[in-house]
Amino acid sequence: MKKLVSLAMALCLAVGLAACGAPSSAPASSAAPSAAPSSGAAQPSASIRIAGMKGPTTMGMVKLMKDAEEGAANGDYQVEMYATAQEILPLLVKGEIDAAMLPANVASNIYAQTEGKVQVAAINTLGVLYVVENGDSIQSVADLAGKTIYSTGKGNTPEYTLNYILEQNGIADQVTVEYKSEATEVTATMAEAGEGAVAVLPQPYVTIATSQTEGMRVALDLTEEWSKVTPDSQLVTGVLVARTDFIEQNPEAFEQFLADYKASIDYVNANTAEAAQLVADYGIVPKAAVAEKALPACNITYIAGSEMKAALQGYLQVLFDQNPASVGGAMPGDDFYYGA
Repeated sequence: MKKLVSLAMALCLAVGLAACGAPSSAPASSAAPSAAPSSGAAQPSASIRIAGMKGPTTMGMVKLMKDAEEGAANGDYQVEMYATAQEILPLLVKGEIDAAMLPANVASNIYAQTEGKVQVAAINTLGVLYVVENGDSIQSVADLAGKTIYSTGKGNTPEYTLNYILEQNGIADQVTVEYKSEATEVTATMAEAGEGAVAVLPQPYVTIATSQTEGMRVALDLTEEWSKVTPDSQLVTGVLVARTDFIEQNPEAFEQFLADYKASIDYVNANTAEAAQLVADYGIVPKAAVAEKALPACNITYIAGSEMKAALQGYLQVLFDQNPASVGGAMPGDDFYYGA
């Protein structure tokens, strides 16, 4: 029980931006329920129970979800979506799900708190944070000096990301950041503030805000700004994790799942209109038109193996240097990185 409480507290500091859809009182499933396998030894054809949040970290899964729903997938994939990582955590810890799409620093926290009982298999989303402005005065990070920025994510990745970029550009003490509880509150504040208002928002809220408010535009891509000051790491939003015991008991099924997941991500990136409709159909984003505009800016990807380890390790190191608790108190060991 102590570990679950500790994990829940850690997740309260986790990335809010990864779950960008409207909260729901019950998970949304992509396949008809079937008898859940026990957490003991599984057969080679074992079902893989997967959890995700309504946001960019799950968008790359929609083709696989559709295939599973239609019985066309290469395995028995049961995907359910939740509003928050806090809902997913106990299911993963208790073995009631086998894999999950989570914010990167949450994965590190779970690894630490469960003493290595989860592994990260792939990066599925890079940066989704953008500086938006009602106006056109911001052309570089230096132009943020003297500004007030509205943002979500105090105490978690959005705050660490923004602070790090401001510090590396030497203007951290010249910028005021006002944190709001939700992205919708930020967009409302921006609308009220009018011309000159500045905010940090995740996709798809960036697309929603710029579509609904005249004069609102994307001023800076924080993924690009991160790369400028830290070329040896990447800004990572989401990852795919799995229980270590499940991977060990089902190596072939897990490898097949990873191949199918990568194919789904490739499809989403190559077929924006069709993928946008699936994103809307599964309730990740309310409208297909919004999803179609947002998808190219969501940085959905599939990075595995040594490349994943290098990118994620560099990102977690930056967070650790700012606040060790943000990654679980210590940097993950090599056994955290599956296939690396």
